[in-house]
Amino acid sequence: MARLFSWWGGKEIQRGTPVVVKMENPNNWSMVELESPSQDEFLLTKNNDSLPHYKGEKMKNKNAKQLTWVLLLKAHKAAGCLTSIASALFSFGSVIRHRIATGKRDSSMANSRFYTCIKVIVWLSLILLGFEIAAYYKGWHFSTTDLHIQRLYTLANPLAVKGVFDLVYSIWVLIRVEYLAPVLQLLANVCIVLFFIQSLDRLILCLGCFWIRIRKIKPILKEGPEDLEAGDGGYYPMVLVQIPMCNEKEVYQQAIASMCSLEWPKSKLLIQILDDSDDSTTQMLIKEEVQKWQRDGVNIIYRHRVIREGYKAGNLKSAMNCSYVKDYEFVAIFDADFQPSPEFLKRTVPYFKDNEDVGLVQARWSFVNKEENLLTRLQHINLAFHFEVEQQVNGIFLNFFGFNGTAGVWRIKALEGSGGWLERTTVEDMDIAVRAHLHGWKFIFLNDVKCQCEVPESYEAYRKQQHRWHSGPMQLFRLCFPAIIESNISIWKKGNLIFLFFLLRKLILPFYSFTLFCIILPMTMFIPEATFPTWVVCYIPAAMSFLNILPSPRSFPFIVPYLLFENTMSVTKFNAMISGLFQLGSSYEWIVTKKSGRSSEGDLSLLIDEKPKHQRGTSEPNLGDLKEEIKQKARKSSRKKKHNRIYTKELVLAFLLLTASVRTLLSAQGIHFYFLLFQGISFLLVGLDLIGEQVD
Repeated sequence: MARLFSWWGGKEIQRGTPVVVKMENPNNWSMVELESPSQDEFLLTKNNDSLPHYKGEKMKNKNAKQLTWVLLLKAHKAAGCLTSIASALFSFGSVIRHRIATGKRDSSMANSRFYTCIKVIVWLSLILLGFEIAAYYKGWHFSTTDLHIQRLYTLANPLAVKGVFDLVYSIWVLIRVEYLAPVLQLLANVCIVLFFIQSLDRLILCLGCFWIRIRKIKPILKEGPEDLEAGDGGYYPMVLVQIPMCNEKEVYQQAIASMCSLEWPKSKLLIQILDDSDDSTTQMLIKEEVQKWQRDGVNIIYRHRVIREGYKAGNLKSAMNCSYVKDYEFVAIFDADFQPSPEFLKRTVPYFKDNEDVGLVQARWSFVNKEENLLTRLQHINLAFHFEVEQQVNGIFLNFFGFNGTAGVWRIKALEGSGGWLERTTVEDMDIAVRAHLHGWKFIFLNDVKCQCEVPESYEAYRKQQHRWHSGPMQLFRLCFPAIIESNISIWKKGNLIFLFFLLRKLILPFYSFTLFCIILPMTMFIPEATFPTWVVCYIPAAMSFLNILPSPRSFPFIVPYLLFENTMSVTKFNAMISGLFQLGSSYEWIVTKKSGRSSEGDLSLLIDEKPKHQRGTSEPNLGDLKEEIKQKARKSSRKKKHNRIYTKELVLAFLLLTASVRTLLSAQGIHFYFLLFQGISFLLVGLDLIGEQVD
């Protein structure tokens, strides 16, 4: 049969949607294009008078067979997909059953008022979902005008109501339109405004960091220390090093070894091991380690408190009361899992020289286990932004930031002149920083001086750490507010402390994150008269997550898990913020963050391989045996039996979000459905303790 060609292009013209089925193997089939009937054949088929009857029947049979094969293969493909989905759901269900059967329930929140409120909201959402599904299948789509007319008609003709359900649903829709929707819309608008303010603050901080990088702005070092072997002309004041610890069995060896390797004249350095351990075995191990370094000639002492009052603040306060402390000018503080480089003091202490108004020099943290699992990667994103952006910008432009509690050097005069360590909150580091700022002391942040440490690898340890970090600032705000108002600092600094440092970054951020994305958004699905813009769900959070992840560009593949996990953690942060603001019992909890000691082997190997030059009056640290001991300890800990916890409030919120995502299917809200679905799955994974390392 003749074919049609384009006279100017010389190419063949194809019509229709050609399909062919290619089956080389029944288990491996594919679909490719099949040449469809030409235009002549199509026209001739349409004109029965010009086409023989047998040829038309042959083409009809051919097309019918092709269509049958296509339908059969599509059905086969759909059955395979359904089988895969069913298998995945069955496996996930088995994991859930196993976790619930073997996991330990998190009882700290099971009976709290906060948890009770969440359960009430979940039960209400289930009831509303039932109403909405029934109304959807009945075809009810009422407007406000229709509802008013129906209400008047119902009151005038009560016998005209078809059933109890019809009456109840009509009343419910009227209540939500007239009373609930305006309140929910107002709350949503307030949270959106707070969201904008916090996003603007985050954007300004990022621009400040960008300006610092472009202009290469750094703290000015007037004069650095000379080489220790060059003579007596260097700046080497008396320095006290303190290591507060409590039951730090995993990391005490590496911490002591790192401090004893600091490059500083022996006669001008004293190391205090401040042990608050209540385990006699741990006490004995730490004391023996200190004695071993004492025999090597290191100026190190061991202190143990029988009564652990005031936690870390009480421990530091007790150590500062020693009579010999008056002979020292500066104090460097390190947590037990921190391992400063040997030149740490030589890179930090010189910033105090000829800067009598400088009270604190803070170094940046680096993380040895930041790629251990998904949880550590997500923590690294937050902490990288905190140091690279928040603390660096505030240090350069305001000379103030929150002391991190470790990896910092204080001028003892500033520490004692600001009131010393106080045990009134669980954030003693932020407390002393605020009081020193009110007394006029300046802070310096060194972004290029890093001190190695580790982040929590289990969700249980991370959750307890975040609870303390977010309840303490609210406690401190209540206590410091009168002092801030009465202080002699400028109005600009007072405003920065009250509105930016405390309210915006410590109170508003966890408030709107939890309220907006975990409560208001799912409730607007059941009260559709309160609208929630799509750009608030999608574009703004994505932009803010993009800004947060800029300081750690290698973490860009984790931007979506980071966004979902931050919303998930907002529950813990919001609960901690409320407990601290209203002085609830959980705000006074102090639980030492569990350490794994993963950094020890690599660091000690580095120290052994480097074999730095000895300082005048110091001794060579013996690290060979220590490395072998840590290897054996790691092998023993890997054989420990582990278990998981069940976090009830996260599971309940997962149920709420997944229920709301089902409701969005009735109103065809695409972006809301995906956000609620993935956010609900995120809560479910965290609630089942499927993120991070399992707890020993």
